[in-house]
Amino acid sequence: MDRARVYTAILREHFERNRQMAFVTGPRQVGKTWVSRSLGDAYFNWDNLDDRRILLRGPSALAEALGLDQLREQLPFAVLDELHKFAKWKTLIKGFFDTYGERAHLLVTGSSRMDIYRRGGDSLMGRYMLYRMHPWSVGECLRTEVPKGAIHAPAEVAAEDWDALWKHGGFPEPFLRRELRFTRRWRTLRQEQLSREDLREVASIRDLGSIEMLMQLLAEHSGQQLIYSNLATEIQVTVDTVRRWIDLLTRMHYGFVVRPWFANVTKALRKEPKWFLRDWSGVADDGAHAETFVACHLLKAVETWTDLGFGSFELRYLRDKQKREVDFLVVRDRKPWFLVEVKLSDTTLSPSLGHFQAQIGAPHAFQTVMNLPYVAADCFKKQRPTVVPARTLLSQLP
Repeated sequence: MDRARVYTAILREHFERNRQMAFVTGPRQVGKTWVSRSLGDAYFNWDNLDDRRILLRGPSALAEALGLDQLREQLPFAVLDELHKFAKWKTLIKGFFDTYGERAHLLVTGSSRMDIYRRGGDSLMGRYMLYRMHPWSVGECLRTEVPKGAIHAPAEVAAEDWDALWKHGGFPEPFLRRELRFTRRWRTLRQEQLSREDLREVASIRDLGSIEMLMQLLAEHSGQQLIYSNLATEIQVTVDTVRRWIDLLTRMHYGFVVRPWFANVTKALRKEPKWFLRDWSGVADDGAHAETFVACHLLKAVETWTDLGFGSFELRYLRDKQKREVDFLVVRDRKPWFLVEVKLSDTTLSPSLGHFQAQIGAPHAFQTVMNLPYVAADCFKKQRPTVVPARTLLSQLP
């Protein structure tokens, strides 16, 4: 990887301002290890037997390996990778932080599975801050400094970066290499690693064939509402099993769900979430590809804003019983902020934007069009429903 990432600056600023440990989570192969090692003085990986021997000996052995008794100009960085595979990982880092936290910076990374293990009784509360890492985006192609606010001034992304994001996705290896044959092989390998390695480690699932079939179905339905009963019939398992497996796949960052917003919406749908793949490059249909592309950018934005303390943000969508729908709604501190309807080329303004904007009182409503050329104008100065180029809107996000 030869391009800087925004997360390097974010994590560096974290340790300049905070005493807490940093937890870095995110999808497999999103770049957590590379970014963390670029910051850390010492790197310990649970999968390395020599590192494991040190970690098993406890906090004092880790402190000795870091040379904490030696005079230093700056506090040392220690990166602990794949630590969640150790059954007593929380006890280890809690003991280290409580004893040596003033003498070292501790950055704990892992695959996407860390989110699953983190959800139990959290004895580490108050000792860490969480940062969720995402693939490359339009915003990250344009800037890698720490965001100072939620919205940036618009800027034009390089045509080759835009094309690479569309064709190869935002995961570092395929995005930077930009070879279709490699991207296809990389995508297949990543899916196999998720289904055959990660699932075996985090869940006692005997029927891996059925969950692999579910993953394939979900890949074909990115951008669509989840009808659990239909999926259950297709792979011949119970509805509860499908719900449990989709929840697991979501926590492993294979994809994510966007739930409907129904406050102040007349006859709103309340139950059916929409499903999106994390890797939009694997979505075959152009319309679904575009919607997934924007969904991933918006998810990165809301999670980055939340992690950086700009507020509490959510990603939702809108649909009522009259089948009026808007693809996305960004909610800020429990109040609707802006609506986004995604189109490939259609510049005829969707009437649903104005209808729902009037109902929920969102300040902004955008119909973002993928094939429109960049316009050097601030989308967020518009209060009425407005057709905007995707290149412009997405450039204003992290």
